[in-house]
Parts: sequence; C-alpha cells; structure tokens
Amino acid sequence: MWQIAFLVLLVGWLYASILFHLGKQWVSDDNFSHGFFVPAFSLFVLWQDRALIASRARQSSFWGLPIIVLALLVLVVGVLGAELFLSRVSLLLLIAGLVIFFCGWNFFRGVLFPWAVLILMIPIPVIVFTEITFPLQILASKVAAFLLPLAGVPVLREGNVIYLPAMALEVAEACSGIRSLLSLVTLAIIYGYLVEKRIWVRIALAAASVPIAVAANSLRIVGTGLLVQYWDPDKAEGFFHTFSGWLVFVVSLVMLFLLHRLFLRRRRDEEAEA
Repeated sequence: MWQIAFLVLLVGWLYASILFHLGKQWVSDDNFSHGFFVPAFSLFVLWQDRALIASRARQSSFWGLPIIVLALLVLVVGVLGAELFLSRVSLLLLIAGLVIFFCGWNFFRGVLFPWAVLILMIPIPVIVFTEITFPLQILASKVAAFLLPLAGVPVLREGNVIYLPAMALEVAEACSGIRSLLSLVTLAIIYGYLVEKRIWVRIALAAASVPIAVAANSLRIVGTGLLVQYWDPDKAEGFFHTFSGWLVFVVSLVMLFLLHRLFLRRRRDEEAEA
C-alpha cells in the first residue's frame, strides 16, 4: 500500500499543474464543460465492476516499462513544446503503462473501457477543433438556407452568413454545434453503457449522436431565422439565442432516447417472432 501511495504522490507531483489547468479549462470553456463528468463516470465503472476486475489474474509485465518511458517522453515534449494535448494524453499513457507493468495485460483488459473513456475529458487540440468547427458552420448554414425558404423566408447564403430580408445571420463558431456535439457524444457513451448491454447498440448510439447534434443545431438556426423574419430580430438575438442553446441540447437528448427506444422495440419484435 505504501508503494501505491508513493506512486500516486509521484504522479500527482508530476501532473499537478497540468491537471489544475485542465480543470480550469473545464470551468472557463463551455465547449469542454462536460469534462467533469468523465473521470466521475470512469470511477463509477471501476467501482461497479470491482468484483470482476479483482477476479482477473495479475502478472507483472515488463511491456509496461516501454509505455511508461513513452509517456514520460510525451510529457517532456508536451511541456517543452507548450502542447497541452500531448502533456495531458501522457497521463493516460502513464496510467496504462503502470497498470500493465504491475498487473499485466489481462488485468489491463479488465479496466480498458474506463481507461479509454478518459480521453473524452481532454479537450481536443485547437487546430483540430478549428478544422471541425468551420465545416460544421458551413453545414449548419447550408441546412438552414435550404429549410428557411420552405417556410416562406427568402435567403441568400454566403459562406456561413445567411442574409434574410430583415437582417443577416452569421453562424459563428459558438453556433456551429460543436459544443452540443462534444457533450452529446460523451453523454451518448455514458447513456449507452448505463442502460444497454449490447455492444453494437452502444456503438450505434455513440455514432448517431453526431448527426443528431448537427440536425438539432440546424433547427436552432432555422428557428432563429423564423423569429427574425416574423417577430423581432432583437428577441431572436437575445433571450431566444441563449435559451435555444440549452433547448438544442435537450432536443438532442430526446432524439437519442427515442433512437434507443427503437432499438429496444426491434429487439422485442425479434424475440416475439422467435
């Protein structure tokens, strides 16, 4: 136990500053506020499966040593290069290396899922975030520009800007849907694990969260356009714009739940036919 305590203190000393800034980003950046739930969920899975994990054979493996060395090298590169993503990922590599070194591959397979899900708590690199955000802005703009004329609103789209008769709507980065997308993918994985035993359904729910988030955010932009055209532009940019962000997320969760209900109904139909 004292050896474990020493290792925990040593790892805590190495990563104290990194974890502090990670938590600070969860608080200050709404795009990654879901990060608080990820380690809590990982610990919950470990606690729930503790008996099964404890029953696994433990046999030290020296293959964990190269992974530990790799993790420390990644940490050095991340710190010296001021690359937060690398320095944070190195913690996950270090945890994997320590588990494999002391307990072996068989034991690591038992904790593979709660370990792997921790990657969701790490904000993606800025360059990747930008590459994802801009296409989402364009996609949301195209969908809104297609749907609004169906509701009788003439539009002209130039890039991520939609020109309405009353005013121009810019689908900014905050309106791209990236926030709801990242959070919904995380919650879809958590939801699937908690309520579904079939692996393929869990994967399907996680994959479906991406188009669901995009569709819900596009409807938000359409709703804003309708308010601008038929009611009051100031109200569309004020309360509704803020409230609709929460509404989109709720609608996305409802759609995810309904999709799961379809999977359950299909299973019941198959069992009835059998």
